[in-house]
Amino acid sequence: MALSVLVNATLCSAEPNAAAGKAFAQANCSHCHSIDKFTLSALAIAPPFRTLHLRYPVESLEEALGEGLSTGHANMPEFRLDPGQVGDFISFLKSLEP
Repeated sequence: MALSVLVNATLCSAEPNAAAGKAFAQANCSHCHSIDKFTLSALAIAPPFRTLHLRYPVESLEEALGEGLSTGHANMPEFRLDPGQVGDFISFLKSLEP
């Protein structure tokens, strides 16, 4: 049990990794969304990730990403990230801000 507590504490205290967040975005989001600072989204209705901070603070996505992010259109799958992935993904989104 002590090992479990130590592992969880270590995982929770790890610094967010923007590169891991980008890898998640590349694997799961890039077929519709632009995940860089320059290109257009492949799907016109999918906002480029670099513009999300113009709509709302990207930190506000933390809860939705952890509980299950879904949208009102059928083409976007639901994502539920673990706490480390949420931090990594938010860190990646923040790296796209000017």
